[in-house]
Amino acid sequence: MTAKLLILDDDHDILLMLKAIFAGEEYELLLESDSEGALKRVIADRPNVAIMDISLPQKSGIEVLKEAKKIDPGLAVIMATGYKTTQNAIEAMKHGAFDYVTKPFDMNKLKGAVKKALECNLLSRKVRYTKERAQVEEDLTEDLMIGSSPEMIEIWKMVGTVADSDATVLIQGESGTGKELLARAIYNNSRRKNRPFLAVNCAALPEALLESELFGHEKGAFTDAHSRRIGKFEQCNGGTIFLDEIGEMSLANQGKFLRVLESQEFERVGGNETIKVDVRIIAATNRSLLASVKEKSFRMDLFYRLRVVNFFLPPLRDRTEDIPLLVDLFVRKFAKKYGKNVKGVAPDTMALLMNHQFEGNIRELKNVINSAVVFCRGDILVPGDFESFLTAKAGFKEVDLEVVGDDYYEVFWSMLEPVFDGICAKNKGAIYESVNMGLEKALIHMAMEKSNNNQVFAAKLLGISRNTLRDRLERYRIGTGESS
Repeated sequence: MTAKLLILDDDHDILLMLKAIFAGEEYELLLESDSEGALKRVIADRPNVAIMDISLPQKSGIEVLKEAKKIDPGLAVIMATGYKTTQNAIEAMKHGAFDYVTKPFDMNKLKGAVKKALECNLLSRKVRYTKERAQVEEDLTEDLMIGSSPEMIEIWKMVGTVADSDATVLIQGESGTGKELLARAIYNNSRRKNRPFLAVNCAALPEALLESELFGHEKGAFTDAHSRRIGKFEQCNGGTIFLDEIGEMSLANQGKFLRVLESQEFERVGGNETIKVDVRIIAATNRSLLASVKEKSFRMDLFYRLRVVNFFLPPLRDRTEDIPLLVDLFVRKFAKKYGKNVKGVAPDTMALLMNHQFEGNIRELKNVINSAVVFCRGDILVPGDFESFLTAKAGFKEVDLEVVGDDYYEVFWSMLEPVFDGICAKNKGAIYESVNMGLEKALIHMAMEKSNNNQVFAAKLLGISRNTLRDRLERYRIGTGESS
């Protein structure tokens, strides 16, 4: 489909000049000389990129920018002016402009700006969820990285710039901000998108198991190593590997990982053969690696080697303008999942959500919407549907696992309290059995996922025998995948 470029300028000579300049490019040109006509074009034609003059007779270019971004938050707008004032530039960028150029135009720079703006727009259209339901083509069963706030636009611009390179990427951000989704957005827009993408949570596996998971092992390398295992780096040859919670990796594994970063080679555990691979590495952390370096729990050379390209994902409280988009997506997602006719949220519900801190970020918002959709009785979510989730005395995210030690009573109390009334209403007379079965199934399934469906590793992680694990896998009909 041909990309659409909207040009708004009340000077007809400039319109004709820009028409001639971009006529040789592969754009469908939409030329307008007044603001209302341009806004109608945004509604009707959905241009990818717009060049707008700041000085217009009816409305200022800034006003047109603001209205256009309300209609289509993903529209990449380049503001143009003959007045080189700092305030104009600040105002333009503050209200979501992609770039700011001055007259007389440097045509090569303008063409370059339009090309970058188009890349950003096409990227954001792949990964963001628009308000127009007829345009939604994404599979709602998948999680999407979305956002049209200024902070996210800058991230999309960075993604468009670095996706095609093989540079190592470090993503920093609080838990629940969508670090893996950003990693997938980078991968999906890279030259490696048709090659494997594998994710490993470094915090989920003990040191020895993580080493085997990443590098593989030879038969007899350790107890229960009954056959050779190919690790993630070998499986991912030619593709991209995502290492989540990289700050939890032991110093010993950090040294081996650094070698892979520098030379793209390693040995399997218990082996002597040097394996060479071609893998792009994206790492993520929710902690300060710089502080870990100072505490000597993270290698300084690895830290600087990882931080070739550095993304910082802002917490949800710093990009509240993205909440309506996220709410709309999650309502549709969970309404479809549970077969419910929930169409949206009431205005006072949206105000309640916009004012909530969401310390658990997008993950917390997603879980809150999930619970509200499950228990709501109408087709519009009202504040009452959220009271127990947003006003709970303690959330799961607030529990300090170091403090509770081995007694998880407080953890499970905080999880059950907000939804207990609903569980009672839904499972009269069978709460004990339902909750226990649900917890055991979730534990088994999660352990299998964290262990890449390896039964030996999953059984060790859970502290149960392999026979017990097999019994539970069969009982709960959980796919076993690899069984070695």
